[in-house]
Amino acid sequence: MALRVFIVDDHQIVRDGLKLILRDEPDFEVAGEAANGQSALDQIAEVHPDIVTTDIEMPGIDGIALARQIKARAPHVKILILSAHSDTQYVREALKAGVAGFLLKLNASRDFVQAIRTVMEGQTYLCPEVSTVVVREYQRHVQMPAAAPPAGPLSDREREILKCIADGRTTKETALTLSLSTKTIEAHRLNIMAKLKINSIAELTKYAIREGIVQL
Repeated sequence: MALRVFIVDDHQIVRDGLKLILRDEPDFEVAGEAANGQSALDQIAEVHPDIVTTDIEMPGIDGIALARQIKARAPHVKILILSAHSDTQYVREALKAGVAGFLLKLNASRDFVQAIRTVMEGQTYLCPEVSTVVVREYQRHVQMPAAAPPAGPLSDREREILKCIADGRTTKETALTLSLSTKTIEAHRLNIMAKLKINSIAELTKYAIREGIVQL
């Protein structure tokens, strides 16, 4: 059975280029394509792809918010980010959203197929540039002492932050919405996950929906 790939990018020329690469792979099939996150969500529910490749910067729902929503609705679907940027914030948020791979567009013609195969084998694919970002981020935090998680139900502030997370907002967007620093948002997010004994953004989103904090 062919591996079904769904392509999301707001540039037609990029989508056409990726389809051209996949055309030479007999065990791959393009299940569909979309120019924005909302269109992708509408189609993915119908075509049931095995993997979604998506850009990050798109109008409306961006690629990271799209990844969160896909993982909440269809956890088995693999997600590969294909971006022009390897900023630390992008990489961090993408990995938190549950993506299985991150490839820079400048390497797509060479590594796109291998990235998909790696991800579909159950492994994580990070291109060299992104691997460097991840290692540096780890080295920066590795010696930071872990804070003891608080106990008890969520506070009003934590519920506000959880709602923003479940709505697909990034840490920066949540910080701007609530007039807090990104570090404060990150600390609250970790506390929320510790309180609820939840280890992923997808599970946080499910919890928020189940508890009526957000509406579908």
